[in-house]
Amino acid sequence: MDKQALDKRYMRMAGIWAENSYCVRRQVGALIVKDNRIISDGYNGTPSGFENICEDDDNKTKPYVMHAEANAITKVARSHNSSDGATIYVTASPCIECAKLIIQAGIKRVVYGEAYHMDDGLRLLEKAGIQIDFLDREHLI
Repeated sequence: MDKQALDKRYMRMAGIWAENSYCVRRQVGALIVKDNRIISDGYNGTPSGFENICEDDDNKTKPYVMHAEANAITKVARSHNSSDGATIYVTASPCIECAKLIIQAGIKRVVYGEAYHMDDGLRLLEKAGIQIDFLDREHLI
């Protein structure tokens, strides 16, 4: 299977994984793939042991909600896998905090499906020499 077909497949899977999120405002999913194997996954939500409510009474995201990328990276850190050289597929472009985690995790490629409201994360990833590819989620089939 060619790279573009695999990219589309993994991005569709990240979109399906996002559906696990309890967040109302935005559901985001991420998959970390290495050697054509999914080695980790994540979606945005509260830390383990917290209630599954992402927004406060004013419909603002609670400050302790974790992003999908952070969940996937911390999950792989607790496994026997290494994300060094991997690709992360994420339904929304990474924020600056997640970009820092991506860099430190040794991930070499980011494929994202829609723009986050700020592009500072993408700019940091570019500065770090990480390959960034946009794959419009509207055209995945």
